[in-house]
Order: sequence, then C-alpha cells, then structure tokens
Amino acid sequence: MLRLYQSSIRCCGHQSLPLACLRYYSSQGSGSGENIAKNVDKTEHIEDEVEPLPLLQRPLGVREPPTTVPKTRKEKLNDMLDQNKRMEHRRHLLKEASKGYFQDLNATRHHGGKTWIAPTVMIRQDKSLYFPNISGTALDGSGKKHTTDLCTGRISVISMLSTKISEIHVAGFTTPTYKRFSTHPLYTQISINLQENLLKSFLVTLFLSSIRREVPEALRPTYLASGQNMEYVREDLGMVNKHVGYVYLVDEMCRVRWAGCADAKVEEAKALEKCTGILLDRLDKGTKPGSVRGIEGGDVPSHQ
Repeated sequence: MLRLYQSSIRCCGHQSLPLACLRYYSSQGSGSGENIAKNVDKTEHIEDEVEPLPLLQRPLGVREPPTTVPKTRKEKLNDMLDQNKRMEHRRHLLKEASKGYFQDLNATRHHGGKTWIAPTVMIRQDKSLYFPNISGTALDGSGKKHTTDLCTGRISVISMLSTKISEIHVAGFTTPTYKRFSTHPLYTQISINLQENLLKSFLVTLFLSSIRREVPEALRPTYLASGQNMEYVREDLGMVNKHVGYVYLVDEMCRVRWAGCADAKVEEAKALEKCTGILLDRLDKGTKPGSVRGIEGGDVPSHQ
C-alpha cells in the first residue's frame, strides 16, 4: 500500500493518483498516446528525485581477519568439500548470471550510482568487520604490497577506484582528511586502482608511468595497481557498482569503521575527517571506545 502511494503523481490540479490510473487521466484531452508517454516520463523523473537514499544499514567487511599468507592446498581442498561454501558459491553464480551486462552502468543514472549515505559516526569496534587483504604493485616501484601490512597498527583511509569518475568520487571524500592528517605519523592514505578485467589490468600496468606523473610523490608508495579478483567480497564491502568510487576508514586492527561511496556530500566528507581524527587520537593515547551502541553515537545497524 505504501508503495502505491509513493508511485502517485499530481496531474491537472487533481489530488495524487496511483500509476494504475495514469492511462485513464492522461488520455483525457487530446486522446493521443504521446500525452501518455510524456506523463510516464515525468512520473519516472519524479520518482527518481523523491526517493531518498538510505543510510548505511550494516557494517561492511568480511568476518575473517585478513592475512598475507596464501591458503595451503589442504585448506583449498577443505573449502571445495565444504557444503555450505559450495552452496554459497552456487547462489553467487546464479545471482551474477541474472545481472545484465550494462546493469552497473544503467544504475549510475539514479543518484549517480550512489547506493547509500555514509554515517556521520563510526561503526563500533565490536560490531565492525575486517577489510580483506588486497595485494598490488606500488606506484613508486617498490614492488608488490599488501593492504594488511600497510594498515596494521595505523589508521588508514582506503580508496577503491577503477574509472576516471571514481577518482573524482574518492577525491571528494579524502581531500579534506588528507590535508589535515597527511603529516600525522600514524595516518596512511591508500589508493587501489582495481582492474579485475585481465586486459584492463594489463593496460594499467603498461601505463603506470603516466599514472605516476599524476599522483603526488608522497602517495605513490601506497598507490597500488591491482588485478585481484574481488567477486566474492564485493557484496560484503558494499561495492555493488564497478563504475563508482568507494572509501573506507580502517582502524589499526584492519576493521572497517566507516565507509562512503560515489559523489561525496559535504557532511559525508566532514564525517570522514572527524572519524579519522577520533581514531588517531585514540591510537595516540592508547584508549578504547566506550560507546554502548552499534554505531558510536548512532543507531544499531541491521545485519544482513
């Protein structure tokens, strides 16, 4: 019933009418099908503007602590024989098979691909999940690095980017925070140029020198070009659209304490700066949070 009222329009001075009545009222007057099409377009446009984006409703990340040690053959075999993991793998394949090729691109037409509003407060430590280990080639030529090694014992802002527009997205979030804390000894800003497509990954590797010229020298050691397959952790990290940028605030134990996506709103950028400052202050003092809610200073997130 609620959906029905949300899908109503105002037409010709009448009160709100459900979409089911659109054909009848649009056909009054000229009687042409053109009038109907125009009203449908207007209705879709109104719905896109009216429907607000939800706040982030759950902690993002994976349940297992990240590690740089690769799985042994025995562990891989156990995973293959695990019935629960096999069923999870099957469900994932079915879900991916049902997606259209241009689904992510079409999704950018609505809110620019943004799927949630970042919280103004941090996810509490005992409710937060881990950021998975991602490896990549550092832009400064120092070889392969792991996010787990870069994040452990430090407060990190991790940016996930794969397109030019995603670079603009993450800059909107991270620029104020970087300007304020770049000189702090326990702060790290990590950028991951993720190209899961083999050809795109190869092209990024070829053009690393040109990318290097665009990235400030201070950020090159923590700018990673990665071709790692993120297929099975995308949902966990909320990375549901490959065309937009994602930003994560990760604490010294590699737990995701805050996250944002796509175009940064002013209050979201301020929230990242504030939360980063709180974590750095706690790490400096060696203190622990004392909040009793699911999100520090906010509401308990609903788990999925």
